[in-house]
Amino acid sequence: MDNLKQNTTRINRRIAEAALRSGRTFDDIMLVAVSKTVDMAAVEKAHQLGIENFGENRTREIVLKQQGLPEVKWHFIGHLQTNKVKEIIGKTSLIHSLDRWRLAEEINKASRALEEQTDVLLQVNISGEEQKYGLEPGAVKDFLADAGQLKRIRIKGFMTMAPLEAETDEIRSIFKEMYRIRQTMSELGFKHCDLKYLSMGMSQDYEIAIEEGANIIRIGSSLFNT
Repeated sequence: MDNLKQNTTRINRRIAEAALRSGRTFDDIMLVAVSKTVDMAAVEKAHQLGIENFGENRTREIVLKQQGLPEVKWHFIGHLQTNKVKEIIGKTSLIHSLDRWRLAEEINKASRALEEQTDVLLQVNISGEEQKYGLEPGAVKDFLADAGQLKRIRIKGFMTMAPLEAETDEIRSIFKEMYRIRQTMSELGFKHCDLKYLSMGMSQDYEIAIEEGANIIRIGSSLFNT
């Protein structure tokens, strides 16, 4: 657990430095600790060290861990199957992976049944990788316009990922484009859309992401040594 404390201190320092380079402060950046590979003891220790947000990519895990530690904010960060939606409605602070219309309808339906309002991020596949989920950039505007009819969903922004093995210039270009789309869409004023969040950047590229406008980063391996 000493490593966790050291890792948290180091990551917080780098977040603060990257935020400063982008004209912001440490408090402007939300760190989501990706806890999908660690047990509750590690999550509890991270929480004691000041981390408030945790991310899981499986519905069963987020349900179990949310029951064990309901006072923190739980984020669903994985690909969400429509038949699993009901399991996590009301248990998440933010779903990062809205990537198709059918899923939006299902989240809205399940949220209405439970009288919940569900916050989501629209996942966009900026890199164009076939193995990645997400809307094509050209489909974002129409999706946001249509989403205005889904009154139980609030689209709070966007999420994207850069290829794991990409060079720095390519990573930066992808994040720049996501930021540009966020700015353009924010100016159009869609219903039930706030678009305040930009979730991009993981252990290998979070500093670049912050420099290019991210205000949510998802860090697992660098934090928990997984």
